[in-house]
Formats: sequence, structure tokens, C-alpha cells
Amino acid sequence: MLHLLSIFLLVSLRLCPTSAIRSFPGKSSDNSHGLRMGFDGYVQYIEAPEYRNGLLCPIPSVDGPVSVCDPLLVHVAMTLDSEYLRGSIAAVHSVLRHASCPENVYFHFVASDSTSTKIHELTRIVKSTFPSLAFKVYPFSESLVKDLISSSIRQALENPLNYARSYLADILEPCVDRVIYLDSDTIVVDDIRKLWSISLTGSRAIGAPEYCHANITNYFTHEFWFDPEFSKVFEGKRPCYFNTGVMVMDLVRWREGDYTRRIETWMKIQQERRIYELGSLPPFLLVFGGDVEPIEHRWNQHGLGGNNVVNSCRSLHPGPVSLLHWSGKGKPWARLDAGIPCPVDHLWAPYDLHRPRQQHFPHPFSS
Repeated sequence: MLHLLSIFLLVSLRLCPTSAIRSFPGKSSDNSHGLRMGFDGYVQYIEAPEYRNGLLCPIPSVDGPVSVCDPLLVHVAMTLDSEYLRGSIAAVHSVLRHASCPENVYFHFVASDSTSTKIHELTRIVKSTFPSLAFKVYPFSESLVKDLISSSIRQALENPLNYARSYLADILEPCVDRVIYLDSDTIVVDDIRKLWSISLTGSRAIGAPEYCHANITNYFTHEFWFDPEFSKVFEGKRPCYFNTGVMVMDLVRWREGDYTRRIETWMKIQQERRIYELGSLPPFLLVFGGDVEPIEHRWNQHGLGGNNVVNSCRSLHPGPVSLLHWSGKGKPWARLDAGIPCPVDHLWAPYDLHRPRQQHFPHPFSS
């Protein structure tokens, strides 16, 4: 299995579109090794190569900084916090590395307004790691969801920032009418424009890979299924499981359908009746189940982090791969650092820009 994954890694690294141009950073003025400082003053991230558009790419506005409203942009939204920052940095790196037109990708990062790591510090780290990146960091008010979150099977799923994806239509500028949402534990090994170009048919507001073989009844409690008012939400539909870590979202239709309020309604019911056990996923299933634009499974090889309760190794699903997703308890950077990586974690490592913190020992003659 490890041999096959090594072959896949070599193939994926060659998927970088030849139309994109990349150059590597030289010595920076503040650090001769091109490294960037982290939260505690230790060197943590190395500056990424500079990725430039090929000759065939449409040219965004060139008068000053790229405008978020430029119609030529591909919009990608992610959350940003200190715990998953290393994953977010790697995800951005993977998108740029495989994009045919990397300068046309605009990143929207959503960070908690109550995080111990200040938003300006997160912004500085992203900017220093990707000096040419077009991006903006938006504050997310945890008060919006703090009183709506119920306990889950894993504490990490109770993080208020997990629910920020439900508020993107409110957070992002009104001129942004479409966005790709990616979790911070994903790696893209294909051109992001291919995912961007997928059409959402009819009145569908989101698109995602669906898994109709999964038993959706397992995602809700007996309390839900024994209440005819609740269970009729799926009446006349064929709801399938989908993972909310990778979604194409039509924000115009989202705003028109007032989907944020619909999700909040189910979260309020959950507090009173306990109708599911997982975190932010079930409300999405309740609101969108049976009305999701199906996207090829290659765009979300999920579950690589193992079970939500027990950290376990998973192998790749059969078929082509465009996006790898370490959903579940185990994260590749943690397992690599601990010296107990799963085979698939070696596919994440080439995009990691993190460098271990320097260890400081007391001088032998100091008092």
C-alpha cells in the first residue's frame, strides 16, 4: 500500500499545470533563510514559492490590489485559527501549486473574534508566507452561534468556528456570488478552476460529492425519526450523506433562500430535543438533503483522519483523486510530528511549509 501511495504522490506532484509559472523566494531582508516568525517568536513557516499566471490566463484588474469584486476571480473560503493554521497554510499552498491561474484565486479567511491569536497576527503570518496572495481575513462573531451549539461526540466539533460556513453569505461582500468552501485539513491536487466551473442546476444553492450508500438514518436520533413533523423534512426527497468540508456554494441563492436562518432553526430544535449527535453537519443534511448538486467523488476523498472518536488509519478510496481530506480525529501534521504517521499522511507532507520551533537551552555558565 505504501508503495502505491508513493507512486500516487509522484503522479500528483506532476499534476501542476504547465501554464502556471512559479519562482522560489530568495533571501529575505528579515531572515536570510526565507523563514517567517510564528506566534511565540520562533521561526515556524517558510515562504512559499511565488506562483504566477500563465500566458493563457485571463488578467484580473491591474490598477492596484486585486479587487474582491473582480468577475475573473475564483473565490475560496476557509476558516483560520491557531490550532489548524498549519493545515490551512498547506491547503492554500496546494491550491496555488496546482492552479492553472493562481493569481486569479482569491482567499477569504474567517477567524474568530475571540481567538487568543489576534486576527492581525493571523493576517501577518499568511501575508509573510504568501507575499503575493490575494486574500482577506474576516472576523467571525462567536456570539452568533455560541448559544446554539450543543455537545457533540468529539469536543473539536463544538468549536464555534466550525459553524462559520453557515454564515459566509452574510460575512463576505455582496458582490461575491459564488464561493468554494474548504476545510483546513484538505489538500487539492488538481486545478481548482475545474471545481469552480461546476454548474449548480435548478435552484440548488450548494454542490458537493454525495454518498448515497451511507445510511442517513444513522446521523439522527430516535427522537428525530419517531417525530412525524421532523422526519417529513425528507418527504419526497432522496437525501444522501455529503461532507460539508468541500462545497461549491451559490451565495445569491443562499441569501434568497435564507438558508442561514433555516440552519439556525434546526440548531435550536437540537437544543430542546437532541435529534443528532454530530456537530455542524446534521443541520446541513436537514436543510439541503436531497437537493444537493452531485459532484464527482474525486473532489472529496474524505475520512483520511480516521474515526471521529478513535484515531485510525484509512486508505484512499478507489478511483481518481483531485482533493484529499483528513476529516476525522487524526490530522496529518500531528501524526507526522509524533512519528506515527499513517501512509496517506505522506501525501500531505510535500505541501507543509511549517518548520519546527527552535529549541533554546540555558547557557552552561548562566546562573
